[in-house]
Amino acid sequence: MKPPRFEYYDPASLDEALALLAQHGDEAKLLAGGQSLVPLLNLRLARPRVLVDLNPLDELAYVRAENGHLAIGALTRQRDLELSEVARARCPLLAEALRLVGHPTIRNRGTVGGNLAHADPASELPAVALALEAEFVARSSRGERRVPARAFFVHALTTALAADEALVEVRIPALPAGAGWAFVELARRHGDYAIAGAAAALTLDASGRIAWARLSLCGVGPVPIRPLEAERLLPGRQPGPDLWRAVGEAAAEASDPASDLQATADYRRAMVEVYVARALERAAARASES
Repeated sequence: MKPPRFEYYDPASLDEALALLAQHGDEAKLLAGGQSLVPLLNLRLARPRVLVDLNPLDELAYVRAENGHLAIGALTRQRDLELSEVARARCPLLAEALRLVGHPTIRNRGTVGGNLAHADPASELPAVALALEAEFVARSSRGERRVPARAFFVHALTTALAADEALVEVRIPALPAGAGWAFVELARRHGDYAIAGAAAALTLDASGRIAWARLSLCGVGPVPIRPLEAERLLPGRQPGPDLWRAVGEAAAEASDPASDLQATADYRRAMVEVYVARALERAAARASES
């Protein structure tokens, strides 16, 4: 397997990279970790005329707390985010989901921005970003704009980024104090993309009832799914198996799975019920221990 011919650029600054995108538009691709793009090139499923390598741009690699958010540079390696004490303290759901992304050697190279901009609906990070209402900072030579997660993922492998835009930062609200969290998924082998997966986060009030909750799904639609009707069943309710079952059923109704070699649509939908219930049970247990 060999990639098609392309022109290679390694810009020394973000402004230079953005100027190249403005010049070449749809004919250019950004290279970050390369864990998704390089296989596509080798299989000739992607044929860019220009490759713009972002790896020299250390300015895009950081994790920091800012005004109740985590600010994550797009070039931050997935493994660095997974091990970040700042991220673990403010959003442990990220670390739990990241452990399921490929294997450590992949996460050592793969970037947070690359994973999100690739927009694979079976990937874990897009589901976490959607559940926690992340904001994506896109920049071009025309300026900067912010895109909410609900508008960022347009279709499988398609985002709201314009051809001349680069994702430069992801801003994720920190979990509320006392929150419990969980990310669970069904995959054929550890490191494979999810057949069905669920992210959950919730808090409990003084009486032990659910005060705040967030849910999202991966692997069961052309984009990550936030099952809002299912989510609305949680606040004010007492945690327990009957509630988990009802929310799982509602989440399955919100899913939009397809059949493929891995699983049928009906099987994926059934697994949504199971894994949403498991995620909620684990999240509630953690919230009650905090």
